[in-house]
Amino acid sequence: MYYITKRMEVAGCHRLNTTYPSKCQQLHGHNWIITIYCKARQLDENGMVVDFTKVKERIHGYLDHGNFNELLPFNPTAENIARWVCEQIPSCYRVEVQESEGNLAIYEED
Repeated sequence: MYYITKRMEVAGCHRLNTTYPSKCQQLHGHNWIITIYCKARQLDENGMVVDFTKVKERIHGYLDHGNFNELLPFNPTAENIARWVCEQIPSCYRVEVQESEGNLAIYEED
């Protein structure tokens, strides 16, 4: 099995839709650290699990400096963002989304 990891920083804002009063209901920003884990039993025709540049283009290129409430069709919690990122990359099996220091959400396929 081959494994790769791609880590990137994405600047973006969001506001959370919560059922309880929260200051996070107000639009605010983070410099998110997103770590993407991919694996493959065989390398592709280029000798890669997946091209790092294609991963960056798909995630960073779409989200960076954006309003996640406008870009994503769900409540943009770190947990939901982690799942969405994993769904964007076919060989991805795990994503870590660090919203701020000390706040980390992890999504991992079963």
